[in-house]
Amino acid sequence: MNLAPPHGHSSRSRLDPPGPGEGKPAGTDIRRRNNVTVTGREDGPVLLLAHGFGCDQNLWRLLVPLLAEDFRLVLFDYVGSGRSDPSAWSEQRYSSLEGYAADVLDVCEELDLRDATFVGHSVSAMVGVLAAAEAPQRFSRLVMVAPSPCYIDEDGYRGGFSADDIGELLESLETNYLGWSAVMAPMIMGNADRPELGRELTTSFCATDPDMARVFARTTFLSDSREDLGTVAVPTLVLECEQDVIAPREVGAYVNAAIPGSRLVTLEATGHCPQLSAPQATAAAITDFMRTVR
Repeated sequence: MNLAPPHGHSSRSRLDPPGPGEGKPAGTDIRRRNNVTVTGREDGPVLLLAHGFGCDQNLWRLLVPLLAEDFRLVLFDYVGSGRSDPSAWSEQRYSSLEGYAADVLDVCEELDLRDATFVGHSVSAMVGVLAAAEAPQRFSRLVMVAPSPCYIDEDGYRGGFSADDIGELLESLETNYLGWSAVMAPMIMGNADRPELGRELTTSFCATDPDMARVFARTTFLSDSREDLGTVAVPTLVLECEQDVIAPREVGAYVNAAIPGSRLVTLEATGHCPQLSAPQATAAAITDFMRTVR
C-alpha cells in the first residue's frame, strides 16, 4: 500500500473533515477534556503551548519556569494524549490536522483567549497555522518549534523522508507500537550523550494509547501543509535545531521563506525537542521574539 499523500495537496482537500470548532458536543467540559492548565503571570501576554505527536504538556515543564515570570501560560493535552479525556476521542475527528486545530480553538473559546501567541512544537506548528487562519482574532503571533509542513521528499523539496521511509515507519508503528517507541523516541530526541532525555520521550510515547497514537501518527507523517503556510498573516518565529533528523535545516529554511517576514532562529541544540534539550536557549528565543516583534 502506498502511504504517501497525493503531492501538492493539503490534508484538508484530501480528508475534508468537519472544520475547526465543529463537532463539539453541547455541554463539553473543555478544561477537563483537554486537561487545561493555566499558570504564570496573571497580567502577562498569553502563550498557548501545544505539544506534538506522542507527547503531552509535560514536555514543556522545563520551559514553564523560564517563561512564567513574564507570560501567562496556557497548556493543554490534545484529546488522545496525556491526561485528556479519552472518551472524547474519535478517529474521524483526529484523522486530520483540522481535528487538532479544533481542540486549540475550543480551548481558546473556553478561556476567551484573544491576541494570544501560539507556540507549537513539531506537527503542532502546522496545527497553529490552521487555527490562526480559522480564527485570526485569537492569535497575534506564531512560534513554530521544529516545524515541518511535509515530511516526504519530492522534487525541489526535502522533508527528510522518502515515501517508502514513511510507509515503513507507519507499518512498524502499527505492528508493534511499544517496540517502535523504544527505538524511535531516542532517535527523535537525539542527544545520545544524554540518554535520560530519550528515555523520557520513550515513556511519553508508551503512555499513549496505541490505537490513538496510530491515528495521530498517520495524520502527522502523511500531512502536507505547505500550501497553508501562505495563509500566515501574523509575526512568526521559526525555531530550528542545528541537527534534527525529523525536521532538517532545509525544512526550517523552507518554512521561513514561505512565511513573509518570519524570523528564523537556529538554536545551538541537537534533536527534535529543544524545549527539553535546550530549554534556556528556547525560552530566550521566544522571550526575545515577544519583546521585539509587535
